[in-house]
Amino acid sequence: MRQLPVIVSRELGSYFATPLAYIFILIFLVLSGLFTFYLGGFYERGQADLSAFFDFHPWLYLFLIPALAMRLWAEERKSGSIELLMTLPITRFEVVTGKFLAAWLFAGMSLLLTFPMVLTVNYLGEPDNGIIVAAYLGSWLLAGAFLAIGSCMSALAKNQVIAFILTVTACFLFIVSGLPMVLDAFNWAPQWLIDAVASLSFPVRFSSLGKGIIDVRDVLYFLSLIVAWLAATAVVIDLKKAV
Repeated sequence: MRQLPVIVSRELGSYFATPLAYIFILIFLVLSGLFTFYLGGFYERGQADLSAFFDFHPWLYLFLIPALAMRLWAEERKSGSIELLMTLPITRFEVVTGKFLAAWLFAGMSLLLTFPMVLTVNYLGEPDNGIIVAAYLGSWLLAGAFLAIGSCMSALAKNQVIAFILTVTACFLFIVSGLPMVLDAFNWAPQWLIDAVASLSFPVRFSSLGKGIIDVRDVLYFLSLIVAWLAATAVVIDLKKAV
């Protein structure tokens, strides 16, 4: 664990050493504004809240977070630097967790840069800031789940484009799992299985947090998903190393 802060610091600094960080932040802020004020009908709603902002986050993250996650391991494997990384006196837990935490912190920084929207709704009215804080927490957890899946997919692929496609595909399945058209395809299955498939849905889990309802089950769902996919990442790295 002593090397974990060093790895996080190194990986986080690497984002800002290239234009990637600034391009990602710019695209995230621009798309967030477009989705909120145009597609979300912020002014037409006539309500001082950020529901129009948070409602689009699962779909916004579907393409932006995989673009952030695809470089976690794919580039290391392509360049061959992963072999050197694995020979350093650090544990598999430290390197997998360190890379993930750096990306998650970066995603959190990008999210915090949308704070002017909070100032805007407070200027226009009297929103429930407790709901806004809960929604920000839920959005960050959602980003973490996307990143953990992306970490595993990046470890599977040598090519960043392939890692991106695999991550988008896997995350898309988690997004649509709660849609009626998907659940109707399981009409042959027992009710407990249908409920289990529906409970995997990212929007369903995130919607409660977006409404200010911090349900422990939703928080544990995202945290468990993160841990499970990071464990899968470590297994994939070990398997790739053995090949």
